[in-house]
Amino acid sequence: MRKSLRTLAVGAACVVAGGALYGAGAATAGQSTANSTHEPYNIGQLVKDIDTYYGTTADSNGVYQASPDSPYAKDLAHLDADAKRYIDKEARKAYRHGEKPAVMFDIDDTLLLSLDYEKRYNYTYNSGTWNDYVNRADRPAVFGSPELVRYAESKGVEVFYNSGLTEAQRTAAVANLKKVGADVNLDADHMFLKDAANPPAYLSGCATPGAWKCTTVQYKSGTRKHIEDDLGYEIIANFGDQYSDLDGGHADRTYKLPNPTYFVS
Repeated sequence: MRKSLRTLAVGAACVVAGGALYGAGAATAGQSTANSTHEPYNIGQLVKDIDTYYGTTADSNGVYQASPDSPYAKDLAHLDADAKRYIDKEARKAYRHGEKPAVMFDIDDTLLLSLDYEKRYNYTYNSGTWNDYVNRADRPAVFGSPELVRYAESKGVEVFYNSGLTEAQRTAAVANLKKVGADVNLDADHMFLKDAANPPAYLSGCATPGAWKCTTVQYKSGTRKHIEDDLGYEIIANFGDQYSDLDGGHADRTYKLPNPTYFVS
């Protein structure tokens, strides 16, 4: 998984006068700025904004947690409420039409929150530290997501998972999902993880044994296509925190969960 800090670029018009660069809209009459390259949003301020959005606090064990009263939690609550109404309506419609409705969930920062990892490693990614973190299997839930998984199951909707986690991380992923209450269809027939050594035949266009070349979109949309075309399900909703979790079709509706901490292409 490729991660990078998501930054916001701010632009300023600059002019050259008397051999010096002056930023447009100087803060004071006696201040000028060199800003011809459109200086990005300040990273220190961005981190503060992210902490405010999550309501980030360290618990008694020093683990960074999101606040249930945060803007992040409120955004998730609105999304979950809409998703439940939609699932209820579409499940009934699918059964009337003789279809088999299904939902798809990403895992990282869709079901399991990685805020503590991002904070501890300053929003950078390292495969070794990430693997150790995943294998601890003690990430907290993304607010409301385990309940949404169980709600879909209660409506007779088949639950599938599709993650950038690897086959080697399957045991930890299953244990962590059980711990947070998302204990629905955690078998290999429902949880699709990356298997570079033995990729499935339906990804043969971009992956062969030992040679994984699939982009995230190819991998995830290819898996959804397999679930619809080969397994006979209608994916009524697809949930992810990255646009690459959602792009590529094979889902009637997509739900983008908030995640300002990293970007996966």
